[in-house]
Order: sequence, then C-alpha cells, then structure tokens
Amino acid sequence: MRVLPVWSRVRRWVPAVVIALAALVDLLTPSSVSSAPLLAVAPVTAVSLLSQVGVVGIGLTAMLVQAGLAFLDGSYHWQGDAAVQITLASVTILAVGLNRSLRMQHASASRARYAAEVAQRAVLPSPPSRLGDLQIAARYVPAEDMALIGGDLYVMQETPFGVRAMVGDVRGKGLSAVTAVSVDIGVFRYAADHEPDLPALVRCMEEALLRESQRREGLDATEGFTTALIVQFADDLSQVHIVNRGHPAPVLLHADGRARVLEPEEEAPPLGISGLDAWASPVATHHFPPGAMLLCFTDGVTEARDPAGVFYDPAVRVPRMVQSYLRQTSHFPDPSTLLDLLARDVSRHSGGAPQDDQALLALHRPLPMQDLLARPSPQ
Repeated sequence: MRVLPVWSRVRRWVPAVVIALAALVDLLTPSSVSSAPLLAVAPVTAVSLLSQVGVVGIGLTAMLVQAGLAFLDGSYHWQGDAAVQITLASVTILAVGLNRSLRMQHASASRARYAAEVAQRAVLPSPPSRLGDLQIAARYVPAEDMALIGGDLYVMQETPFGVRAMVGDVRGKGLSAVTAVSVDIGVFRYAADHEPDLPALVRCMEEALLRESQRREGLDATEGFTTALIVQFADDLSQVHIVNRGHPAPVLLHADGRARVLEPEEEAPPLGISGLDAWASPVATHHFPPGAMLLCFTDGVTEARDPAGVFYDPAVRVPRMVQSYLRQTSHFPDPSTLLDLLARDVSRHSGGAPQDDQALLALHRPLPMQDLLARPSPQ
C-alpha cells in the first residue's frame, strides 16, 4: 500500500485525536451521556499505527481520561465505572494482540517479498545500462505487488554477431511459467553466443522449449509456449534485425517524436508449440538512425483496457506521450525516463493497478554530440 506523505506524518496522532474528541463530547453533553464507547475506539485505531507500547499507552490514557471525566462531573460510581475500566482494559489487551499479529504478518510478507526479489534477480537479472553505444533500460511491472516475477521476460547480451536482445511472454502462471522463463533465458544466452543468424538462434530455442514441454508429465502439450521478440543490432547500430514469434510488435521512435510500429511482414506462431509443423522465422530489417529508440513490451501493455474496454494503443499513445515530453523539456527522453512515462501512461489508461504483468525494454542509439548540439528545439 502506498501511503500519502501528509497522511504518513499525521496518522500517528489519530488515537490521541479520538481520545480528545471523546473528552470534548463528554464535557459538552449531559452527565447521562457516556463517552466510554468512543474512548474504547482509541486503542483499536492504534493497532495499525503504533507499536505495542504505543497501544498500551493509548489504552491507559483512555482509562485515565474516563476516570478523570467521571470525577470532574461528579458522576463517578465505583461499580459502574469499574465495569467501564475493565472494558477499556480488555479492549486494550485485544488491541495489543491484534498489533502483535499484524506485525508478524507484516514481517512474513516482508520476508516473502525479499525472497521474491532475490528470485527475480536470479531468474530475470537487470540488463546493463549500456552495451557499446547502445543505451538500455528495462522494467518489470507486476500485476500484483507480491508477485515480483511471472511469465514475462527480457534479456540482453553482447555477442560475436552484435548486440542481441529478447522480450518474451510465457503462457501460464506460477512455477511452471517461471521454469519456462529460466529455460528461455538460459537457452538464449547460450545460443546468442554460438548461432550466427537469428533463425538458427530461434530454432535452438524452439528445440529447448519442446524438450522442456515433453519432460513435464501431466501438463498440456502447449503449456509454457513463449511469444518472443528477438532483435539484433548491426555493429554500427545502423540497422536492427527482428524476428517476431507471435509477440506484440515493437515501436520505433525517432528523435523528433515520430513513431512507427514495426509489424512483421509474415505471421509466425509462438515458440514451443509442439503440435505445429516447423515454421520459418522471417527476419525483418529496419533502418535504425541516430537518436532512434526501439521500445519493446509484452501484452500487459497492449491488452490494458480503460473502463470502457478500449485497449491501450502504443501506436497512438506513445508518440503523443513523447511529443508532450519534448514540448516540456526540449529534449528526447532517455530510455529509463521513457519506460517510467510508459508505465504511468498505461496505468492512467487502465485506471489503476496493472491488469497483467508488463516487461518493458527500451534500446536507444544516442545522437552524435555534434548533431545533439546543432539540433533545434521543438516548437
């Protein structure tokens, strides 16, 4: 849960405010009206806001205030007020128990989150921020706060054949998806260094996924198939070669904010579908000029829907987002900033938390310094 800054500063005072309000009610109403029920609320409000010592302090304060108010208006009666004191003490003891239970659950959740972060770093390590002249940024946006790793993946590698990258999305959830992710990344890292062309690299991955699916007893034959976008950059970064196996098409952004969706010329199925015949992996080659950025993502972006059910359209929203940033700052966003903008824009479109995991990868070829200095500011 994200706590607003102002609320985080004042929330500890809520139990004290409740006690003060109870005292004010008691002073402004006839003696027949008791503020004891409101005083009993104070320790309960402190359960999630204060420590165990703080909860006890609030409970004791409530008991003292109740006794003091009873003496002040002359209505103290040892039998009736003793019952009220016992009630306040009982509520305080209950609040201490709830506080202890809440803190134990919080500690358990923190340990689980830490374990998930360790697993994410092991299975899905962050790529370097730069490979040669290519600037890189990656984000993993989970649909659930505690589920820091799922079936979406990205991987970057500098190879003897140029910088290669993959963005993918494994069918399924849970441990089976994480297993397939680890297989995808492991095979990609090996094949990227040994296979001279992208179709050979894809064949190697296809074979590994098919072997993995055959080892899984009791699972559907297509469980764990992967939609994948595999790219390779020329040594001088002037061209980018792309193989698309059933994955959302990437967006090519130019330095002036123009954008083009790089749709594949030929459709090809995802990797690892054993029931289909062998498919070719057509390679599309695109010019990658200085200042350009290749934006890759999984279907958590393209399938995000607004309240009316309209899907997020990167071809429309990403150029608009970049143009707005250019007008405000007079310079093109760096890869990390662009991914932050994209994640916020998708969240704004869907009206809140992500509806599905999102793996985001931005690959930027910077402008030469002389071009950057000579470039006019956008109007």
